[in-house]
Amino acid sequence: MTIKAEKISKQYFRKTGSANYFYAVSPLSLEIRAGEVTLLMGRSGSGKTTLLNMLAGLLAPTEGRVWIGDTDLYSLDDKALSRLRSEKIGVIPQSRSAIDTLTVMENILLPAKLYGKPLPAESARQWMNELGIAHLQDARPAELSGGELRRMAIARAMIQGSDILLADEPTGDLDDENTSLVLSAFRAAAHAGKAVLLVTHEKDALNYADQVYHMSAGVIQPVDQNKEQS
Repeated sequence: MTIKAEKISKQYFRKTGSANYFYAVSPLSLEIRAGEVTLLMGRSGSGKTTLLNMLAGLLAPTEGRVWIGDTDLYSLDDKALSRLRSEKIGVIPQSRSAIDTLTVMENILLPAKLYGKPLPAESARQWMNELGIAHLQDARPAELSGGELRRMAIARAMIQGSDILLADEPTGDLDDENTSLVLSAFRAAAHAGKAVLLVTHEKDALNYADQVYHMSAGVIQPVDQNKEQS
């Protein structure tokens, strides 16, 4: 399944000397295709997370449309939008997203439980093993490092059966070995037919990407991968 943005933007009001508006994300069009890994790179504060949240159905654009397949995402009411997100979009946020009273396994299975789906425990164990956290399935979030919490969130997104994966700095807390594990996992997800968007500073991610964009001051530009890697 493809996610497509058509001329979307995000404006915010800012009162300076005289009241005005500024673009956090300038008008842009973008397509995240099934079977591909797309990278969105750029400095902090350039608008990358804002764009990801609009693509995820978490932040309505000021203008433009976001399509998931044939569905206009922001034409849906809150209930339908929430259902579509749970079924089609797996989001790995940059911020902490664990529930402290649940174990690692329970946190990973929580989205399926909330929506009355069969609990994919076997798939959860498989992804925990792939991501090097299988030994932590009974641990609580307070016992985990930042990198382990990040890999737990990735495993949770991977088992949802989502057609689209949107990850905000998924390797930010990881060492080189675990960075390779995570990037390989996203590459495998794309090979399995998922559309994958990675917001990242990680240069090594270029080796796993099909298309690359750079964002600066709310504006995106395609990147020549051969030039970037040279």
